[in-house]
Amino acid sequence: QVQLVESGGGLVQPGGSLRLSCAASGRIISAYRMEWYHRAPGKQRELVASITRGGDTNYADSVKDRFTISRDNAKNTVYLEINSLKPDDTGAYYCHAFATTYWGQGTPVTVSS
Repeated sequence: QVQLVESGGGLVQPGGSLRLSCAASGRIISAYRMEWYHRAPGKQRELVASITRGGDTNYADSVKDRFTISRDNAKNTVYLEINSLKPDDTGAYYCHAFATTYWGQGTPVTVSS
């Protein structure tokens, strides 16, 4: 059974940085376009970053220049580096394999002073 497990969230001050990880139980990281979603409190989940099998990346306009998605196929892990954190970045972050039902359970991020 495929599992995606996110980690790396936590409480961070505004302006800080985090690196979120999404570890897969199988070799799906290299087989699919991988995505990170953000669900802010009281809002719907939204796509913030994706990386194709070939390594092409795409970002939501709201996070460009602050978020970086990357992938380590050997470790079956996809990452999301978040810099210059803002309070609006608060919420849960989920990884997802595009066009599948594979979702992680989410990792919470709180940006607050």
